[in-house]
Amino acid sequence: MKTKTLIIVNPISGVGRQRRIETLLKQNINHDLFDYTVRYTEHIHHGTEIAREAADKGYHCVIAVGGDGSVNDVVQGIKDTDTRLGIIPCGSGNGLARTLKLPLQPWLAIRVLNQQCEQTIDSIVVTRGDKADNDSWIVVNAAGCGFDAYIARLMRSAKTRGMAAYTNLVLREYARYKNSDYHITVDGREYYRNAWFIAVANSRQFGYNLAVAPKAKLDDGLMDISILDKVPVDHLGITAPLAFTNHLDLSQHVEMFKAKDVLIEGNADRWVNLDGEGENIGKSVHFVVHPKSVKIYARDMKQLLLPRIR
Repeated sequence: MKTKTLIIVNPISGVGRQRRIETLLKQNINHDLFDYTVRYTEHIHHGTEIAREAADKGYHCVIAVGGDGSVNDVVQGIKDTDTRLGIIPCGSGNGLARTLKLPLQPWLAIRVLNQQCEQTIDSIVVTRGDKADNDSWIVVNAAGCGFDAYIARLMRSAKTRGMAAYTNLVLREYARYKNSDYHITVDGREYYRNAWFIAVANSRQFGYNLAVAPKAKLDDGLMDISILDKVPVDHLGITAPLAFTNHLDLSQHVEMFKAKDVLIEGNADRWVNLDGEGENIGKSVHFVVHPKSVKIYARDMKQLLLPRIR
């Protein structure tokens, strides 16, 4: 029996690799395994609406074609269902895809889907810490408060995406963004820290191979919290390579914890980075890990990604 699948394409994601997706699907997907339909998003968070509709109709799998924000939209729509998540990375950062060791070439990522290798990973539920309402968000890659959330907010309205646009924003805003005082409760233990940003991670990186939580695992039932001081300019030459080689834990400017429940108070900007997208949540933000809550098509590293023989 074929897998009933919806493929959701973000037409403005990343740097344009999704533009030939229908041709690549025809050439590389196993048509004996998948009965698929392609839909395109038309506005912000439209992917969530489409994914929720697909889950309600009993689709076995919903595949996000885009970056971490597109993946997050799909996860919001299929949460609390048995619908599987698939990823064809076409974004700029692609943090979750990189952590899962998925190929960043869309045609190869499609062949990974043909393996139908299922994995169950954790997610993080994010709510307003003051419990002002019942709104909640799901994170599967990484979240954060402080400078990273500030950049995510700016990227949300940026005219261009990609590594160059992200780097230009970071360089432009680095000097002017200051540390803030935070009250952090980690599994009931209280800490007061003056920090540049605080990452709450399910996977190792934000994207671009920028590993803010080098010890994180997608299925260990824990979040990894990285509290980073603003790195002095004369230390960037040491700290930046550590971040891009998965060794940020060796930096003197970082403090790391593992936890199941985290409350961050003092988020002066009110914005939170949720899988690469900025969201105005508030000054108090609550994170709770939900173990083994998202079923995903991963990669079987023992199998070669061979072309289909027609």
